[in-house]
Amino acid sequence: MAILALPSFVRDGEVVRRATFWDKISFLSNAMMSGEYDMKKINYSEEMTAKIISDYQAGMPVEDIALTIDRSVRSVRSKLVREGVYQAAEKTPAKKVGPSKKELLIELEGLAPFEVDGLSGATKTAISTLIGHFKGEA
Repeated sequence: MAILALPSFVRDGEVVRRATFWDKISFLSNAMMSGEYDMKKINYSEEMTAKIISDYQAGMPVEDIALTIDRSVRSVRSKLVREGVYQAAEKTPAKKVGPSKKELLIELEGLAPFEVDGLSGATKTAISTLIGHFKGEA
């Protein structure tokens, strides 16, 4: 790839003057539009892409693939997604043990001789303790 040298001086008709910021911007714009300078960098060659796809399909973790080709995990994962190969891991739902806080507050409302609206910020453990107290288990 050729190195792009910005002009220090420009010609205005018969006069040569020092290049301004906008002259340099114009030069860059014209150079990119003409196709003379290829500014595109190829991140993954066809061989590298084929290698990461085969490694991934063979069961190799994305982290290990990234280490072998000296790229970030995010970059490798994005490339696999663009190639249509990557499958995200199944998310396991969070296990909820016991009744929800709302259910506990409804139960406490039936047992307590006071309003339970102010207890919405309490923990489930604290509400369960109050329910146990009012049931006579404490």
